[in-house]
Amino acid sequence: MYAVVRTGGKQYKMAVDDVVRVEKLPGEAGEDVQLTDVLLVSVDGNLKTGNELSGSQVTGTILRQFKDKKVLVFKKKRRKNYRRTHGHRQQLTELRVTGITA
Repeated sequence: MYAVVRTGGKQYKMAVDDVVRVEKLPGEAGEDVQLTDVLLVSVDGNLKTGNELSGSQVTGTILRQFKDKKVLVFKKKRRKNYRRTHGHRQQLTELRVTGITA
C-alpha cells in the first residue's frame, strides 16, 4: 500500500514506515502530523484517485527539523564585471509515515 501526497508544492510517494524528507512542516520532533492532500492511493494493486479519496490522509511522526546543504547561486555576465553569489539552505522536516487511510 502506498500513497502519493502533495506537500510544499511537490509530490511524494509514501508507504508505511518510510522516512521522507519534505519541506518544513509546523511542529516539533516527536509530534504527529496529518497530510490530507492525497492524490493517489494504491491498495493491493487497485488505484484510487479523485473523488474516491475524500477523507483519506497520511499520518506521520516528525523525526527532526533541519536545514539542507547549502546551494550556491552564481550569476555572471562576461566582460561586464558583473558577479553575484547567493546561498540558500532549505529548511526540511524528516518524518516517518505511520499510517495511510484510504
